[in-house]
Amino acid sequence: MRQRRTIYFNDARHYHLFVHEPPMRIEDAWGPVDEVAGTGVDTFVYGVSRGDGLFFPSRVGLRFGADKRPFADACYWRVWHNMQSLLDRGLDPLQVLVGRAHEKGMEFFASVRMGGWEGLDLQYTLAKDGRGFAHPEVRAHQTALLEELLTRYEVEGVELDFAAAPGGSAFWLRPEDVAAHTETMTEFVRGVSLLAQGLGKEVGVRIYPTLELNHRAGLAVEAWLEEGLIDYAAPLLYLSMVLDAQLPIGWLLAAAHQREISVYPVLQPYRHDDSRLFHPRANATPAMMRAAAANYWHLGADGLYTWFLSWPLEDAERRILAELGDEDLIRGQDKYYFLRRRCPQAGEFDYPGQLPLEISSGELGRPHPLRFAIADEPANNRVQRVSLRLGIANLVSDHALLLRLNGRPLTGPCRRSPLRAVDPYAGQWVALELDRAQLRQGENLLEITLVRRPEDLVGPLSVEDAEIRVEYGLYPAAHLG
Repeated sequence: MRQRRTIYFNDARHYHLFVHEPPMRIEDAWGPVDEVAGTGVDTFVYGVSRGDGLFFPSRVGLRFGADKRPFADACYWRVWHNMQSLLDRGLDPLQVLVGRAHEKGMEFFASVRMGGWEGLDLQYTLAKDGRGFAHPEVRAHQTALLEELLTRYEVEGVELDFAAAPGGSAFWLRPEDVAAHTETMTEFVRGVSLLAQGLGKEVGVRIYPTLELNHRAGLAVEAWLEEGLIDYAAPLLYLSMVLDAQLPIGWLLAAAHQREISVYPVLQPYRHDDSRLFHPRANATPAMMRAAAANYWHLGADGLYTWFLSWPLEDAERRILAELGDEDLIRGQDKYYFLRRRCPQAGEFDYPGQLPLEISSGELGRPHPLRFAIADEPANNRVQRVSLRLGIANLVSDHALLLRLNGRPLTGPCRRSPLRAVDPYAGQWVALELDRAQLRQGENLLEITLVRRPEDLVGPLSVEDAEIRVEYGLYPAAHLG
């Protein structure tokens, strides 16, 4: 049965066990839940594993830090002693959070990374030339760990995190074993599903945004949906933590909703990550998160899922979390859409990104398309301003560009400014005001055509950024007179 949810994820480490000085105060132990209480968040997901240790006193797997003592890293020392300081008082660190979530009116799911099996012999790991889930010992270990979480703790369910690889964990199968063991993975999910159903609990999965990426990793997600093995799916690519308002998840929504299974797109937290030269890591603003949320509500998502907001969570972050749960709250508010760039860290394990878009000097007259979706209704007369901004590297004023939006040429004043402050000579922002009538709710097509270039400047142009801002006012926009 589909459920509306607003989910926040805490990985147990970065903004919790790594940070606080032991002995841990009960207020700090409650912190991950309390910092999102009173917002729109109704479901709390806690990452209980990292591949090299578990963040609760498991009777099945290896507790984080047990194989690292004495510690070389202060953060690892804190993890061990923070958990131990609670255990010494008769408090289970995980149950403390489960109980606090319930006190605050939230569901609790324990999330386990499927690419790590803490406490099992290293011979089974891919790093040691093992075969991962192809070994029955690995499947039995992971099943026992999930059973422990479902039976020892008062959780609403477990989340199988298949999206942490690559970047957050290893994969569960070698590439050469994927074809033979895709059904093995389905059988594993089937077993966990039966276990959870028998306890009246749920199973969620974090998966990849495209069917092809899931198949490449041995995940027959469409079969899981057809059999009703899962209760929700949360699509993301772990390595690409820049917000994407256009995840290619139409296939997932259609297949999941046929079986009344929920889909919660993951809103990644950043506007920029560390992969771009002269672009320091920066979190997405409320207007950016609002734009992505609006797009997914428009597509028919059952709720939204986010994590890693700027910490400690303050007014801006709590505002984001308050708005995500109610599409009506964001409908008439400012939105800042931008197109996703390809993720260099992901290499071949990426899904399509439209940027950067290269336009060679020999392509005079050839249109280059960029497609973007917006959830706003252009006919809404409280839309005061719509603007387009393109960041183009290697652009000079002697270049001439033709821009068409949904088949109509864009005219009017064009403002230019340096693309970046550090190297202002490297490119330019091109900014234009748009007529609301030129936009469509849903998919829009922008075509960029190079029509003139300096004869002796033959380097390509590169469209690095593409942004649409929609700004609202209290009163209807109107012409005077």
